[in-house]
Amino acid sequence: MSNTLLQTSDATPSIIVDHVTKQFLKRNTHSFKEAFIRWVKRGKVRADQFKALDDVSFQIGEGESVAVLGFNGSGKSTTLKLVSGVLEPDAGRVFTRGRVAGLIEVGAGFHPELSGRENVYLNAAILGMSKAQTDARFDDIVAFSEIGDFIDQEVKHYSSGMFMRLAFAVAIHVDLDVLLVDEVLSVGDAPFRQKCYAKIEELVAKGVTMLVVSHDMGTVQRLCRRGIVIHEHKVLFDGGIEEAVEVIKSTPH
Repeated sequence: MSNTLLQTSDATPSIIVDHVTKQFLKRNTHSFKEAFIRWVKRGKVRADQFKALDDVSFQIGEGESVAVLGFNGSGKSTTLKLVSGVLEPDAGRVFTRGRVAGLIEVGAGFHPELSGRENVYLNAAILGMSKAQTDARFDDIVAFSEIGDFIDQEVKHYSSGMFMRLAFAVAIHVDLDVLLVDEVLSVGDAPFRQKCYAKIEELVAKGVTMLVVSHDMGTVQRLCRRGIVIHEHKVLFDGGIEEAVEVIKSTPH
């Protein structure tokens, strides 16, 4: 269950993940053909439960920049999807405060048959922006994205880099309280990534809370002061970013 976080008297966390467990079904068939043959023979397609997160808890304070670290399959991206509201936990609770913008998958939230221009207005509206607000920031969004005349092309013709640049440009030009970033900054050329880092640092300086997933230890040390290491679907470490990086480096796969 994802909820809006209620005001507390002392601390003002932007994100609370409270004893969260998330499971998925893992089907044990090797192909659609095998599944179909089993169905024809009235056999059952075996499905085992895979626990992506197991009793995970942490809080992110207002204005904190925090990295979620871990190996592939540890549950990092699932964590961000739960915080964004894309997924709901099977047990436990997730609370967020304020407006949350998520860059969780390249092109997520973009309608392929609409133009870049139309998707800017659509995504801005989803994030709570009025048309007048989007009108006022539209030129800045397009300029930041660097996609030029492609803004009026259908986004199904965009490269993954163009998707990312436009999605990032929209997210950082809305009035957001929490920014979620999952590896998307690995897409695009070096100059654009540097521009993104500078913008993120500017947002953090303004008090925006950030939760980022990345395998790039240099990136997380530049952008974050705290690191949460998730290993085998549980929180292994939660502390300073330098220590968190050392923990992930020393943890066996």
